[in-house]
Amino acid sequence: MEKNKFHILVVDDDDKIRELIKQFLIEKGFIVSSAVDSLDAKSKLEIFNFHLIILDVMMPGQSGYELTKELKQTKNIPIILLTAKGEVESRIHGLELGADDYLGKPFEPQELLLRIKNVIKMNSNFSISNLTKIGEAELNLNKMTIKLGLKTKKINSSEKNVLVKMLASPGKIFSRNDIGKISKISKERSIDVMITRLRKKIETNPKNPKFLQTIRGSGYVLWTK
Repeated sequence: MEKNKFHILVVDDDDKIRELIKQFLIEKGFIVSSAVDSLDAKSKLEIFNFHLIILDVMMPGQSGYELTKELKQTKNIPIILLTAKGEVESRIHGLELGADDYLGKPFEPQELLLRIKNVIKMNSNFSISNLTKIGEAELNLNKMTIKLGLKTKKINSSEKNVLVKMLASPGKIFSRNDIGKISKISKERSIDVMITRLRKKIETNPKNPKFLQTIRGSGYVLWTK
């Protein structure tokens, strides 16, 4: 990783945690800006182009969840959420809103660094420029959007990686373990949530999927026609 190549925004109302993360990442060669809350973060986003946002969930004013939902409607910036340790449902909620990864507090700085590198890698390994179709759904993997009918929805980097792999092998069954490795998601419940979210974006009838199907006892399969 080239020194000072990536610009990261750290958003946390806890001064100590925010500064510790900032100094650690600067030492690792990143450009780092910080914000004390969502309002401050949005003002920074108007000035700078960031490659990644590290975002605390529990903040005064607009929460990290609310900011994630707002940003994912208009921007492709990857987001890693910082959540309270053990709050599994909260983490799932973050993924449903479009977060790319999450990390429970307290955490080891090296684990944060690993997750940052994984998310950056997932967002930089693709050169697909043409639209890809799954049934009536039009995918633009560069813009990270799916258009179905009159609605256009964003996808995050985990969803994008899964789609790229499955599109490369239509009809191939991917186990939950396969999906987990591709998306960097370890919990089966979180994997199921991601698949459900994708179905809502590509299927005209998500409850009776035609293209992204479950193979009971085996995993998932994607058909393009």
